[in-house]
Amino acid sequence: MTTAISPHIAIQLAYTTPNHQHVIPIKVPTGATIESAILASGICQICPEIDLAKNKVGIFGCVLPLSHGLLEGDRVEIYRPLLIDPKTARRLRHSRNPN
Repeated sequence: MTTAISPHIAIQLAYTTPNHQHVIPIKVPTGATIESAILASGICQICPEIDLAKNKVGIFGCVLPLSHGLLEGDRVEIYRPLLIDPKTARRLRHSRNPN
């Protein structure tokens, strides 16, 4: 028995704003890249603040280049820049409540 190779793979695209979590299931052609999946999803029209020249992207929390190829079931994530350094945030919280 032979298994046919599908011309498309199913992935998810995720982008979170302070007020909303966008999770978009899409099918992309086999061999698609992170960049092509982002463009195919339409997320850049929904969230115009996304700038692929500045925002980091990845799969399941691992930062990768836009040219990285995708596999069935991948979760492509677009990361927002940090507003404050985590160490600074921790110091500020501690200074407000030193206990």
